Amino acid sequence: MSLLAILAPVLLLVIVLAFVTYAILFERKVIGWMQNRIGPNRVGPWGMLQTVADVFKLLIKEDVIPEKADRALFKLAPAIAFVPAFAVLAVIPFTETWKFTDFAVGLLYYMAVSSITIIGIMVGGWASNNKYALLGGMRSAAQMISYEIPLVMSVVGIIMTTGSLNLNDIVHSQKHVWFIFPQIIGFLVFLIAAVSELNRTPFDLPEAESELVAGYHVEYTGFRFAFFMLAEYVYVFAMASLTTVLYLGGWNAPFGLTIIPPIIWFILKFLLVVFFLFWLRATMPRIRVDQLMQFAWKVLLPLAIFNIFLTAVLKEVPGIGHFY
Repeated sequence: MSLLAILAPVLLLVIVLAFVTYAILFERKVIGWMQNRIGPNRVGPWGMLQTVADVFKLLIKEDVIPEKADRALFKLAPAIAFVPAFAVLAVIPFTETWKFTDFAVGLLYYMAVSSITIIGIMVGGWASNNKYALLGGMRSAAQMISYEIPLVMSVVGIIMTTGSLNLNDIVHSQKHVWFIFPQIIGFLVFLIAAVSELNRTPFDLPEAESELVAGYHVEYTGFRFAFFMLAEYVYVFAMASLTTVLYLGGWNAPFGLTIIPPIIWFILKFLLVVFFLFWLRATMPRIRVDQLMQFAWKVLLPLAIFNIFLTAVLKEVPGIGHFY
């Protein structure tokens, strides 16, 4: 194994951890700005060290494990939730050269590996031996499984268009037209389902403090709680990257502006998606659990199926079929 093969994942981990650290700060700043508040501004210049201080606080807090909890599973659950969030990044092509692997079924790998996080959440809720934690874990699993179906169905139109599950091929297919335009229905379904998969507002039911104290991680403290929080924000990084690859042309430049390096275009599109996720949290209220499930099965899933049908029909229409 070459030195580069060892250092590349380490470098990516450092980049992701730096993103998580300042994404949390940026989110709090954005929400403060949108709600006419100041946001963090005490620790470090302009509050830039606030998240670092928060992480340090979590690391030095007492590690409390409930007396009647399943200790082995209780300790294992945060790792089960976090590891898939980082593992999915292996197939994301950031540019033509900045990628770990050119996996033939990269999209399938992403969907399969990301679903493992559900097990970590369920195990954490069950191992805590707390009824609220168990209920939070069960509700989170129901939500993530329900929204994963329209999420997967929404990208079938892209697979039909490109004839490939390779994320690199999907980016190459968007040199002239990004899939956000011919696959606008699929994009909207994907984006909404992705927000729910991330357990973010308005779909943050697993962490509904007013109903479940704190959801599946109510018994977790210190660095173990930090792992659950870290997994959520690493998935923000991964899902924003996947959205950029699938619908925003990846590293392809708009309007032929190739003077700007491809990695810069990828980062700009990526940051746009991240900003949108933070914007939602600042403006949308949490919806009820019955509305949550009805929306997945009665709205998103039929729309995803309709998008597949529409793509199949339009592929055969002369004049516009080449866009599909």
